[in-house]
Amino acid sequence: MSTARTRILEATEELLATKDAPAISTRAICDRAKVGMPEIYRQFGDKQGLLTAVADVGFARFLAEKRANPRTDDPVADLRTAWDSHVGFALRNPHLYRLMFTPTGDAKPAAIEEAQAILLKAVERCRDAGRLRTSPELAGRSILSANVGVCMMALSFPDLFGDSDTSPAVRDAVIGKVTGDEREDDRIGTATVLAQALVGTLTGAARPDGDALDRLAGALLPPTTP
Repeated sequence: MSTARTRILEATEELLATKDAPAISTRAICDRAKVGMPEIYRQFGDKQGLLTAVADVGFARFLAEKRANPRTDDPVADLRTAWDSHVGFALRNPHLYRLMFTPTGDAKPAAIEEAQAILLKAVERCRDAGRLRTSPELAGRSILSANVGVCMMALSFPDLFGDSDTSPAVRDAVIGKVTGDEREDDRIGTATVLAQALVGTLTGAARPDGDALDRLAGALLPPTTP
């Protein structure tokens, strides 16, 4: 028989399938979990504590997928595969993903450190193969920041950044830059600028305005024939 804590976590995850965390009321969670309101505070302290616990559950699933990524003899190709699997998780779980990577309050999901550690090991394989231009730590931070940024932009502005070209272009720009494997693609320079804008938006350092977003998206899209 499931415990009250498990039912509350499951109910919150189910509600996150259709709406973002701020739009979910504790009453709706309790009704779905079939528990009284005090049970949330008894188990998690408050709603923020509950959301942090749900983010941890999401990270457990996310990291399980990361560990299952295939490992080949080409560590740079493996980085690209890991990037694509990250984007796939975000697109399948948009509301949960936002909760995981944009936490509020003082409590932060501890699993972000494990996600970075998994990526660091993958980057160190590139270094060991002589295919890394910078330190593994900086390369890992750069890749994860851009990867999360691409996901956030695709989820927040799907009409502009939800296409099938943007993520691969930024992926190749960022991974190519740190590994020296830049691909011949005239979109790479623009993709690098976009990656920087994504990181700035994610960290709050800069927020591109609507016109800037339109220009960046347009530069990444292939030209249309008259």
